[in-house]
Amino acid sequence: VQLVESGGGLVQPGGSLRLSCAASGFTFSTSTMNWARQAPGKGLEWVSTIYGDGSTNYADSMKGRFTISRDNAKNTMSLQMNSLKPEDTAVYYCAVGRGYYCSGYGCFTEYRFRGQGTQVTVSS
Repeated sequence: VQLVESGGGLVQPGGSLRLSCAASGFTFSTSTMNWARQAPGKGLEWVSTIYGDGSTNYADSMKGRFTISRDNAKNTMSLQMNSLKPEDTAVYYCAVGRGYYCSGYGCFTEYRFRGQGTQVTVSS
């Protein structure tokens, strides 16, 4: 399994970035794919999930600002990030796995594999 993120960089507050993830080594088209992020000094935070059927799910703080998409023909996934805020500064990871889910035991995140990440810095 190989997941390679790209597209990170420095952007001003209110700006936009588009992250991409190139996937290989597994059946991408039927796999649940995720974006997660880790800010300095914090744990890994789930951002968004896109399922094999194209349905999507977002963390509350990203709804309306971020859009996840996939291209099964190219084995790629993207994250369009708009209206970026300084608190969005983090390393963003592409990950394959169940992502965020809830059961009778609580809510959890599950990733089987993830990439090396791409740095996003939102600063003026």
